[in-house]
This record gives sequence, C-alpha cells and structure tokens, in this order.
Amino acid sequence: MLIAGFQKLSMVDYPQKMCAVVFTPYCNFNCTYCHNYHILGKDSPLIEENEVFEYLQKRKGMLQAVVVSGGEPTLQPNLEDFLRSLKNMGYLVKLDTNGTKPELLKKLISEKLVDYIAMDIKASEGKYDELTQVSCDMRAIRRSIFYLRNTGIAHEFRTTFAPQLNKEDILELTDMIAGTEHYYLQQYRKRKDDDPEPHLPSYINETADAVRQKIGVCIVRGL
Repeated sequence: MLIAGFQKLSMVDYPQKMCAVVFTPYCNFNCTYCHNYHILGKDSPLIEENEVFEYLQKRKGMLQAVVVSGGEPTLQPNLEDFLRSLKNMGYLVKLDTNGTKPELLKKLISEKLVDYIAMDIKASEGKYDELTQVSCDMRAIRRSIFYLRNTGIAHEFRTTFAPQLNKEDILELTDMIAGTEHYYLQQYRKRKDDDPEPHLPSYINETADAVRQKIGVCIVRGL
C-alpha cells in the first residue's frame, strides 16, 4: 500500500487508545480546507511500507492501535492486505473515510479488518459538490452511512464546519445520521492568510446545541 505520511504516536486519533497514524496519498475529493492537501498529488513522496511495519513490530505492547487515514484510504488497491497485516500483528485498526466506497467498507467490516470507522459527512446534500469540488454520488454516501449504522461496527460521524456551511446546513445533514451515538462538529482552520475566516466559537456552539436538540448528540472539536 502507498504511504505518504506516518505519525508514530497519537493520543487523540483513536478513542482512548495510544496509536500510530498512517496517511495514504490521493483523494477523490478536493476539499478546499483539507490540511493534508500536500499528500494528495501524484508527486507526493512516499514512505516504504516495510519501515512502518518494522516500527509497529517494535512498538507492540506499547501502541494499541493504528489509524489509517489520508487522503482517502479506500482508493488504495492493497488496503485489505495492509489492514490484515495490522490485525495479524494484534493491533486495533481505525479507518478514516469519506464514505464513497460503501461496498468496500461493507467487505472490510464483514472480514473484521477494522475495529472503528470515522466517516466524514462533508455537507448538506445540496452543498456536497460545492464542498468537495467534485460530482459526488450521494447514494454511495448514504449506503456507507447505512452499513456503519447497521453492521455493529464502532463508528463516528464528523463534519468540519467550513465557512461555506451554516447552521441550517448542519441541521439538514444530520437527517442522514439521526440516531447515531457519536457525531462531532469540528472547527475549520485556515490554510492560508487569504482563506475565508472560520465561524465564531459562539456560532459553532449555538449550532451544536441545535444539533443536540434535534438528534440528541453533538460534540464540538477544535475550539
């Protein structure tokens, strides 16, 4: 599997577990606020897979989990083999995904290659193309949500509160995930000085309160 980045220790990327984070290159979205944009191009420098496995082998017993993020990991043709190797080493595995490959997610879950999945819900349905800057298949997004909700896999949904979105958009998109136990509203951060300004913390908290009233759960991250 292609690897464009490797964080050897994280205390926040897997719930309540010490973990390492593997970043895969390439994405089928082009979100303007993506902070991993530097690994999305075809010229991204890569890390040898063996280097990652050697490190993880040495840290068995110290690290508990490995997070596979991106980019979009489900674009990687050898993702299943990579996850299987992690499981064979005894690690818990978390996958970060945009949900555009629902059948693959279903397969990974059924083969018990993942223990936790975090899926980004980018926008309300009418703004998905604007946020991702591609023509998005919303049927695929909804199928991924369905699989996560109905297969028993531990999961979370999360949204970056980009400037293009407002409270009404966030409330609308939560229609897709109503009943979930874990929803996170994340603060947007500027990449460049001339990027749009983030929403005020008071507005984010106001929106989160409205989400909690609607679906019963919303945790704010990044304020």
